[in-house]
Amino acid sequence: MLVNIEIIRAEMRREDEKSYIGTTVFRAEGEKSIYEVTFMSKNGKDWDYSLHFTEQSGDEEELLRMDELLENDDDVYDKLLDAALDAFPA
Repeated sequence: MLVNIEIIRAEMRREDEKSYIGTTVFRAEGEKSIYEVTFMSKNGKDWDYSLHFTEQSGDEEELLRMDELLENDDDVYDKLLDAALDAFPA
């Protein structure tokens, strides 16, 4: 499924010597809500994420559909993670 994603803002920071935490705020075409995905990594290579609504609570089914998209569509996931990584100060 091809989904157009609009990146609103992104950031990435280091928590200590090795771990990272970053966020990407985005809107998916056709969705009412704005989402924020938080990425966490202890080594900068293996990433976990948490997805939630940014501005206000929305439809739980919508959130579950977006989470399923992130789980199953590597291109969307990578685009959101890359946005956060690109925001990391060099």
